[in-house]
Amino acid sequence: MIDKRVPNAEDALRDLKEGSSILVGGFGVSGMPEHLLRALLQKGTKGLTLISNNPGTDQHGIAPLMKAGMVRKMILSYGGFSKTFEEISLKGSVELEWVPQGTLAERIRAGGAGVGGFYTPTGYGTMVAEGKETRQFDGKWQILELPIRADFSLIKAFRGDPYGNLLFRKTARNFNQVMATAGRTVLAEVEELVELGAIPPDQVHTPGLYVDRIFQGDAYEKPIEIRTTRPRAAVRG
Repeated sequence: MIDKRVPNAEDALRDLKEGSSILVGGFGVSGMPEHLLRALLQKGTKGLTLISNNPGTDQHGIAPLMKAGMVRKMILSYGGFSKTFEEISLKGSVELEWVPQGTLAERIRAGGAGVGGFYTPTGYGTMVAEGKETRQFDGKWQILELPIRADFSLIKAFRGDPYGNLLFRKTARNFNQVMATAGRTVLAEVEELVELGAIPPDQVHTPGLYVDRIFQGDAYEKPIEIRTTRPRAAVRG
């Protein structure tokens, strides 16, 4: 068994080069690999293709990388709540590939499973289907979608051990789990790095087989993407 621990995010990203394709876990800012993204921003690598559900916020996630001119192309399912992303995408300075959310998840899953492609009715008759092969199954038209793999996967888990076994917490599992299967080099940051055996086998969501490097982050900010409040009820006298 291989001890996959590295000291920090900077070391984990040591061989990421210009033009790399990167799967970035998280759903909004939930489960976002924030230490890896900050280290990537500091590294300043350009020409990146990023695959993520959405760009995050102006301060967190992928949007700061876009603002720094590091992103060449982004594959995503929705734009989120980032003015930075809105401005850059309207200028056309970053190539965008919009993918329905379920299709995005399945394309990544197919990439990790070695599946050559799949048919889905989602998007047929819309812009999503332009330039893609279509076939009819049981009277319903469907479009061929191809798998997604990337040079790197940046993921975040709640707990991990030195050999890369990961446990995700609640909704932070989102895209992280499937992205761990589809990257050629998988970098995992965890809130808690525990000894081998501390994670019960039936609670291992991602086996260490998929993970290449792991480190424990510190001082997780855990930002809130949208804060919704209601007026305080009037106090009766």
